[in-house]
Amino acid sequence: AHYLSSSVGAGLARPGDWVLVYGVGSGTGQWTAQMCNLRGYRVIGTTSHAKLERCCPGEEKDAKISAFGCEELIVLENVPGKSYASYSSVDIASKVTEITGGKGCTLVIDGVGKSTYEISLKCLAKRGLFVSFGNASGAVPAFPVLKLTPQSAYVTRPKLNDYVATRDELLERANEVFGWVMDGKLKIVVDKVFGLDEVAAGHEYLEDGKSMGKVLYKL
Repeated sequence: AHYLSSSVGAGLARPGDWVLVYGVGSGTGQWTAQMCNLRGYRVIGTTSHAKLERCCPGEEKDAKISAFGCEELIVLENVPGKSYASYSSVDIASKVTEITGGKGCTLVIDGVGKSTYEISLKCLAKRGLFVSFGNASGAVPAFPVLKLTPQSAYVTRPKLNDYVATRDELLERANEVFGWVMDGKLKIVVDKVFGLDEVAAGHEYLEDGKSMGKVLYKL
């Protein structure tokens, strides 16, 4: 989450720019949204109805949005029988266009993959960056580079190891993250703890899209 919010879009995104982060009801998306907020970006998040209600039952809309580290929240219907979102249930690109006054997002941080990459490209601002870092719905298929032409867009597929390539870089990132935690600026949500005899149950919990933060195994 730290490298996604601080380094991948360095030089492109500036404080005040709009950023779209998918899956802010789950672990990586939740942290990425908060860290983008700390960087001064205006964050649009997506989450499902189920996770919204689990996070903030009965609270007012503004309180719920704030709890996810976002300025704006796009709430999606759930996939039938699951807790995760159906990305075809809402026209995300139209919502982003409306929220940003037609400008789009300088960064789109997408850990969903196959189900959302075409939506992500439509949400970009001129010379915006599509950050594809995960494959929750499957890998992004090969697509023609001409799809980037309408917005003169950029695309990157980063991995963490290249952003903690040295000991100094790792410590720099860790120190900033733990500093935010100590200052109460970064909210840590531990959703559920499983024993080592519940490994299969833990994986099923994640696969069903039920997690609302970090899922841990107790040693």
